Amino acid sequence: MGGGGGELRYEISQNAYIKLVLHARKHKTAAVNGVLVGRVSPQKNDVVEITDSVPLFHAHLGLLPNLEISLILIEEHYSAQGLGIVGYFHANERFDDQELNGVAKNIGDHICRYFPQSAVLLLDNKKLEALPKGKGLSPVMQLYTRDASKNWKLVGSDGGSQLVTKEPAANVVLLDYISSEKWHDVVDFDDHLDDISKDWLNPELFK
Repeated sequence: MGGGGGELRYEISQNAYIKLVLHARKHKTAAVNGVLVGRVSPQKNDVVEITDSVPLFHAHLGLLPNLEISLILIEEHYSAQGLGIVGYFHANERFDDQELNGVAKNIGDHICRYFPQSAVLLLDNKKLEALPKGKGLSPVMQLYTRDASKNWKLVGSDGGSQLVTKEPAANVVLLDYISSEKWHDVVDFDDHLDDISKDWLNPELFK
């Protein structure tokens, strides 16, 4: 399947979604990134199911050795469950920066080599900030996919219906976690490489 995949839909699970946003909240003054884990739906081959996510880095986002180690470990862990890396998440350093930068595009391209339908999700800080004031059900992320020319393009300025949370109340739960400052508990690969007792799988986060 080509990178165009205009009508592909991406369905992200509540925990995968919340983990990424909490990681960005924990490091508000830094750029952060992560990967999306999942598979093409066995029932609907036009739906990519994002079942989990792994926070990667908050310090050296483009450092290749660390990135390669983390991607190998992630693939090894999830392949036993029939899952793989299906996309990339990025949050920019500046609150008002809505551009997909070179690092994000390069990592997205790398993932595309193994999973051509992969997506890049960019945190939309303005949507996130507006959440407590509204009843927004749509994810606080922008969806990018690769076109036929292998360029990353924003899908629908409204985020469209091509990116949805599996559980409709995901934003309500997200706000609850933000208000209780749950982000303090998120572990990423930077944390793990500093102290290997810290588990990048975050098994206790939603307990």
